[in-house]
Amino acid sequence: MIADKEKILKRYEKEDEDGRFLKSRNGSMEFFYTKKHLSDFITPDSRVLEIGCGTGYYGLFFSDKCAEYVGIDLVPKHISVFNEKIAEKGLKNVRCAVGDATDLHDIDNNSFDVVLSLGPMYHLSESERQKAFAECARICKPGGIGAFAYITSCGVYSGACIDYGEIYPNELTNKNVLGLGTDDLRPGLFWYTMPEDIESEAKTYGFEKIVNYGTDFFIFDKVVNEMDDEKFELMRPLYDRITSSESCTGLSNHALLICKKKDSIHA
Repeated sequence: MIADKEKILKRYEKEDEDGRFLKSRNGSMEFFYTKKHLSDFITPDSRVLEIGCGTGYYGLFFSDKCAEYVGIDLVPKHISVFNEKIAEKGLKNVRCAVGDATDLHDIDNNSFDVVLSLGPMYHLSESERQKAFAECARICKPGGIGAFAYITSCGVYSGACIDYGEIYPNELTNKNVLGLGTDDLRPGLFWYTMPEDIESEAKTYGFEKIVNYGTDFFIFDKVVNEMDDEKFELMRPLYDRITSSESCTGLSNHALLICKKKDSIHA
């Protein structure tokens, strides 16, 4: 069980996760580029499991692009909203349930072609990430796809230094974000890592990296949100370039590691 489960539940009972992708233009890039990065790996015959499905943003988007989509989320409110959407749209190949990313014992071994973890790693300590990776590896079919969203410590800290220079950098943030890998203001609720570290963790559980790309960049937050639409269209080619270049991933805010599960692993 996740150690800080109650912190997570408390936050998301108050937070409007259903509308998070609409809150800002720069924030919406996480969702836009996550879909773009994943689209080539989800096919009409795929059985897809999304852990940390929220209120069904990706489930609804990919519902007509796969054979089956199953969502799991820690927050009961999210699952309730997702179920309402499934019923409203009459989707027969989509279902969801409450569950814990570190313990998915109700899901069979080697049962899904694509396993997505698009939220849990934001809230898991290093030891809990290992449990989540182990579960993803157990559930994913040999040769299947595993995708893991995470937040980079350097990306989130750099963005804070640019946007909030009157506060950052500081000793507490150096200790928490760079040293412990957790948030300075919300320790234990948000956890951060770096591309090379999450790749190493994934490899331990039998996942071979395909790509590791950023999806949004906190360093652009204020400037992108203040642009008019015409100027943002001029910015789009740059955003396309940095979200498809692994050399930029370490300075992203959110990032996405996409892997292939080895045909034979120890787990």
